[in-house]
Amino acid sequence: MEETASGSGMGGEQGAAANQVYVSEEDLRPMIEALKAREARVATLEEEIDVRMQALSVAESEIDRKLARLEEAEASLRATLATARTAAEDDVARLTDVYASMKPKQAAALFETMDPEFAAGFLGRMPPDAAAAILAGLTPETAYTISVIVAGRNANAPRQ
Repeated sequence: MEETASGSGMGGEQGAAANQVYVSEEDLRPMIEALKAREARVATLEEEIDVRMQALSVAESEIDRKLARLEEAEASLRATLATARTAAEDDVARLTDVYASMKPKQAAALFETMDPEFAAGFLGRMPPDAAAAILAGLTPETAYTISVIVAGRNANAPRQ
């Protein structure tokens, strides 16, 4: 007789058949049930994940939509602020021209009652001859205060 690799002395196929364990369907049933239960849990989890993914997709779309609206609102606000700045600058320029065109004595009477910072703002924008004529009509104290403000405006500006 030939010996097999297993040393059993039987043929290879017979030895393998002898080592096989037969499991009945009844023995496999708990394992099959456990696998089915696990498959059901996995399917439920997959459904929950799908629902969450859909909710996330909806939320993402909503966020994108709101972000676009915010960007539009920001652009609109920027345009409005630019318009307001331009309008305010135009108003100040126009009023400066009005004060510069007035008779110096009348303008000086108005400037005498203004806050010195406010008055300095207008005088700083005027042509030098108009500003000088108005300053000449102010009381010395008011003229000095306004002159100090105008002169000191750029005192803290960086110099090269």
